[in-house]
Amino acid sequence: MLLLTSLLGLTAGQMMNSQIENLVAIPTILLLIPALIKIGGDTGSMLGARLSSAFHMGIGTTHIQKNPVVKNSVIAAFIVGISASVFLSIIAWMICCFGEGGFSFFTIFTICIISSIFELIAVFSATIAIAFASHRFGIDPDDTVIPIIATLGDIVGIIAIFTTLHLLQII
Repeated sequence: MLLLTSLLGLTAGQMMNSQIENLVAIPTILLLIPALIKIGGDTGSMLGARLSSAFHMGIGTTHIQKNPVVKNSVIAAFIVGISASVFLSIIAWMICCFGEGGFSFFTIFTICIISSIFELIAVFSATIAIAFASHRFGIDPDDTVIPIIATLGDIVGIIAIFTTLHLLQII
């Protein structure tokens, strides 16, 4: 597990390094990256912990589509992730107001929301798959979900940020 998460972490760093010229030119994005990638990893880990607890109590073993524990946990984690993204956009805009240039609030808000939606969908899908697979194979989901998802959140977050920046034609 440690080797896998280390390799994923190195991959995330290399992905950021490939865009270093663009990132240095836009300080606002440098401000957003750590917080945005933490939103996905942290909410995904939170979702994984909730699913793991449900498995230990015996209530998370029904079909994924019909399982109220999964549905409610995903909704709660999504609300937390989007709320954190909105709060981040406000804080980032306020900090940018003190610096030179920067983006409008709407641009920062759009970057944060679109990136977070991409990241949360991917991370939550992986969280559910890993949690159910771990439980099915008799491995404690607490030991697999949180380390993998925290690291996967970094990679997916970076991809989501760069995808959003390309969609908005910022880089």
